Amino acid sequence: MSEQTPPSNVLITGGAGFIGVHLADHLTRTGGYQVTVIDNESLGSRANLDLDRVRFVAGDLRDREQLGAALEGQHAVVHLAADTRVMDSIENPAHNFENNVIGTFNLLELCRELGVGRIVAASTGGAIVGDVPPPVHERMAAQPTSPYGASKLMLEGYLSAYSAAFGLQGCALRFSNIYGPRSFHKGSVVAHFYKRILAGQPLVVYGDGSQARDFLYVGDLVEGIRAAVDGDAVGAYQLGSGVPTTVNELLDLMRTVTGQQLDVVYEEFRAGEVVRTWCEIDKARDALGFAPETPLEHGLRRTWEWFSDTRADGRAG
Repeated sequence: MSEQTPPSNVLITGGAGFIGVHLADHLTRTGGYQVTVIDNESLGSRANLDLDRVRFVAGDLRDREQLGAALEGQHAVVHLAADTRVMDSIENPAHNFENNVIGTFNLLELCRELGVGRIVAASTGGAIVGDVPPPVHERMAAQPTSPYGASKLMLEGYLSAYSAAFGLQGCALRFSNIYGPRSFHKGSVVAHFYKRILAGQPLVVYGDGSQARDFLYVGDLVEGIRAAVDGDAVGAYQLGSGVPTTVNELLDLMRTVTGQQLDVVYEEFRAGEVVRTWCEIDKARDALGFAPETPLEHGLRRTWEWFSDTRADGRAG
């Protein structure tokens, strides 16, 4: 009888949130992974995890003792915990700094002390490089336009430094605009619009609707994260669809998917927001085999079905 490969112990920080729950489900379904989640449940909830297959640790990355307890015995970390809202970071940069910068530094220090060799961290493209001619790619100079973007630039810088100085394998995945089921608590545009449609409220567009984003379905994203966990790639990699979609095009697809005429209100552009951004994914395709497959209309339909079912069941998701 041949020996079985021992399961890989993977810690997901912020793993009770939207992406973390999808990733935990994906890893446990795939097999070969023992998954631990640490989360302070400020936005997510352990109730969304399969606690029969996932170990849950209640904790905050700003608390080294709680974080150390979760990191013991781990082979790899997927670092998702963060304050991710751009406009919130402009309104309260100190809160963003405490969560994203101090929390990340604590994680890196404890990984170094405990011998955790692989860190795959969520980063961002548009918020790091600023309002530049798209497509965004990894060779662009960093010019953050918000405290959130600056915090992710810090993350990438420290990942690079700890990889070079201490031998950690640090991989930063620059997520585009991620959408999908279970995103009820997210402030991103798809989730925000769907919640307002269900509430019978108008959809507010800041600008004329020509602003463009790169929308990636969460199922494609978690496959890319798993490939990064299993591999040895270091540095920054863009994960997106590679296709720009304007807000007006998104609204047209939402009309098709929901079967509703939408009440849309246009207001002035907001300071600090990137107007048009999408990403080039060649580097991730070559290094990680990243190949997103979900068309935007299909993904929006699955997401709308989940939101509608959640509303019908009286759940928050």
